[in-house]
Amino acid sequence: MVVDRQNRLSGDLMRGVVEHCVLALIRDGDAYAYDIVRRLGDRALVTTEGTIYPLLARLRRDGLVTTEWRESNDGPPRRYYRLTEDGGAALAAFADAWSKFRAAVDGIVAEPVGGARHGR
Repeated sequence: MVVDRQNRLSGDLMRGVVEHCVLALIRDGDAYAYDIVRRLGDRALVTTEGTIYPLLARLRRDGLVTTEWRESNDGPPRRYYRLTEDGGAALAAFADAWSKFRAAVDGIVAEPVGGARHGR
């Protein structure tokens, strides 16, 4: 039961931040979907191409990334994703909000059991 709850919590947290992690991964250079999936997996943000492609399509529709088809020596052409100015602004806003959110959560989680409670 606890494991199921942890898995659900991890999934909920991941869904909320993966979009911004993708923007961060392409901040310093173009990348194609498989590379993005691999890099997310390397950081234990395991996902599949099946979840990344719809996310990338939405980021493109929202104007946060642009795409360019490039020939590949290893097979068919690949679509590379590049961060737009709006994407950079969205990433900066997320980074600021995430820092504040993480600090608030860390402060609560780090409180000792039976710590000070307001209103009692």
